[in-house]
Amino acid sequence: MGRSKIAGEAKFLSLEHTTRRHFLRECRTGIGMMALGSFLQGCDWLGKKSAPVTGAAMTDPFMPRAPHFAPKVRSVIYLHMAGAPSQLELFDYKPELIKLNGQDCPESFLEGKRFAFIRGVPKLLGPVANFSQHGESGIWLSERLPHFSSMIDDVTVLKAVTTDQFNHAPAQLMMHTGSARLGRPSMGSWVTYGLGSENANLPGFVVLTSGGNNPDAGKSVWGSGFLPSVYQGVQCRSEGDPILFLQDPEGMDRDLKRSSIDAINALNRADHEVFGDQETLSRIAQYELAFKMQISVPEVMDISKEPAYIHEMYGTEPGKPSLANNILLARKLVEKGVRFVQIFDWGWDSHDTDPTGSLDEGFVDKCNSVDKAMTALLKDLKQRGMLDETLVVWGGEFGRTPMQENREGKQNVFKGRDHHVDAFSMWMAGGSIKKGFSYGETDEIGYNAVSGKVSVYDIQATILQQLGFDHEKLTYEFQGRPFRLTDVHGQVIKDVLQST
Repeated sequence: MGRSKIAGEAKFLSLEHTTRRHFLRECRTGIGMMALGSFLQGCDWLGKKSAPVTGAAMTDPFMPRAPHFAPKVRSVIYLHMAGAPSQLELFDYKPELIKLNGQDCPESFLEGKRFAFIRGVPKLLGPVANFSQHGESGIWLSERLPHFSSMIDDVTVLKAVTTDQFNHAPAQLMMHTGSARLGRPSMGSWVTYGLGSENANLPGFVVLTSGGNNPDAGKSVWGSGFLPSVYQGVQCRSEGDPILFLQDPEGMDRDLKRSSIDAINALNRADHEVFGDQETLSRIAQYELAFKMQISVPEVMDISKEPAYIHEMYGTEPGKPSLANNILLARKLVEKGVRFVQIFDWGWDSHDTDPTGSLDEGFVDKCNSVDKAMTALLKDLKQRGMLDETLVVWGGEFGRTPMQENREGKQNVFKGRDHHVDAFSMWMAGGSIKKGFSYGETDEIGYNAVSGKVSVYDIQATILQQLGFDHEKLTYEFQGRPFRLTDVHGQVIKDVLQST
């Protein structure tokens, strides 16, 4: 009886370690489908047949890898203004909207449309800012961005970007994962999966947040989805410890920590030999990276040692959480070889419900918080010779309506606009992006795109193109089919790229 009890317990313990994936692999039915799956596993992220991953690549998922063709940039800095800044107060100058201010919105703009908050017939709202032309390019720019006007000849402004999601969380997911639903890998995850990292001591994908909150879609906008979890974004802070729990507890020195990690990784390798779970390799890589980051991260995340002229140029305040601090950190990170730096700044949702978000108060404060720093970023990269190898992208998840929001059918005393999917503005700079170029146009009141219309997928395809990827070939096998960031959509916006 003792032997049978011991045998039963052993069998039970073995079942504890058997996941559904392991069970399906061990079952002996469906041999033909399993053989097909085995064949498909021989396809790598470039869409070509490859040998099984072995050796250093098995335990180093950040090993640098070549893209499909020669890249134009090494790194991406993506500045996302969460909440959606109003293009009509920044980039899309509409004199006709000034004339129509206060008039009822034409019914043709309302029929068959869905809005987040507008009800009934709203009033048209002229731009709550003055515009003028700047630079040799003569691009129209709002007074809300006085510093940025000095760099307008180095950027391309996209004025006819569209999406199909008018609520914040789904639209943010769409912009960064290519799907309005949870579960897809973020753009930064795709990039580090395809390219690896140039610095073995830092993550390939770093996330910085400001504004007091995470984006409405939460941390899923920098998650790895169905890709190995090692490729998800690593969130860092500009105040206090750069990464929570990065420091060792008292009494544990580097040698003891090294021995502990070696022992844990030995167990994980043994587990991988038995079960072959890809996530076990991710766990090994994460332990190794965390050990290296304990030395490298505090150094690169310390902006206090930057010269005084840099702090003046960016408007940074070391030790305090701010968007300006994060933008300076982004430059330091790409300088150290980080592939993808994602900045999220919360608080750009300009409704008419209170002064903190209104276009003539709260929105002005948000513009002031980003104008000097994002301008400094472009100048700093340019003077260091890094702008040609860094792609900088700026924008929100959708735009704002030419009509004033009338929540519950009532016009409020504060000035605000509802969410708008049919036209909004973004800008890009660096690499082979054209300089001093305005692309796309909207109608006379900024409601619909009439030329140069681009989608979220087109933005994603263009970013991947700059990094050396054909967006249709950067794929990952999941649930029986190859997935990609742009799903079945997307065209590279060739008109904004310099001819070579």
